Amino acid sequence: AAHAAEVIRHKIPNSDFPIAAAVEIPAGKATVYVSGKVPAVVDASAPKDSAAAYGDTKAQTVSVLNQIKQQLAALGLGMGDVVKMQVFLVGDPAMGGKMDFNGFMEGYRQFFGTKEQPNLPARSAFQIAALGNPLYR
Repeated sequence: AAHAAEVIRHKIPNSDFPIAAAVEIPAGKATVYVSGKVPAVVDASAPKDSAAAYGDTKAQTVSVLNQIKQQLAALGLGMGDVVKMQVFLVGDPAMGGKMDFNGFMEGYRQFFGTKEQPNLPARSAFQIAALGNPLYR
């Protein structure tokens, strides 16, 4: 987006991991904070209380990032304007209670570090005990 060119993004030295080591926003520029999002139902034919309704970690990541993309677009911004992300993942029972970081990254890489949208945010990812719905990953 037009705003993204005014931001300085510092790469992680000797790494191709798709996050920035640091991001600088020039003085006088507006900063927009987006509230947390939760995944939408991806399979309406599945029971609402089933894991299939919300999909795996990748599907949930894509759902959440699409919601953020839509909210930013309504503000005249795009995913290239994102400078910081905090990611909260719940352990997946199918993975022994560990977060599905690879599934998250598969979804994340569709939005950041692509040829169409190369800008990378500074990012932190955490495994937490739970979210509001036990099916959220």
